[in-house]
Amino acid sequence: MPRDSEAEVLDRFRTWYGRENDDAFRQIELRVIGSDYGANGYTTKSQVDDLVRRIAVGPGDRLLDVGTGCGWPALYIAHETGCTVVASDVPVEGLRAGARRARREGLGARALLVCAGAESLPFRAQSFEAVVHTDVLC
Repeated sequence: MPRDSEAEVLDRFRTWYGRENDDAFRQIELRVIGSDYGANGYTTKSQVDDLVRRIAVGPGDRLLDVGTGCGWPALYIAHETGCTVVASDVPVEGLRAGARRARREGLGARALLVCAGAESLPFRAQSFEAVVHTDVLC
């Protein structure tokens, strides 16, 4: 079976992240995952709540979310814990949706969305208290 071209894959991401304001998709996500961040994976809210307990970040801490898509779970974690998040991924469309969500939730100064793949993150060593990645294929 031939692999999809990079352009085809990016087009699928654009279509997916373009559903940001689709109420039907939001309702499905709420029912299945327990959140409405436009997740494109399967990590549930209860799993992220468990992750938050385990990493124990709070105000003053910096969290890196690799492969964030449109900000799930990074923005949720920032909202719940008061930490600062840097959320990275490659599809710009997802990052734009995440930035809009961060503004709506008043996370401005505590949420930075960065276009960068996991293999070439532009951060110094020890810049974060914790790193998470959910639903990421490498």
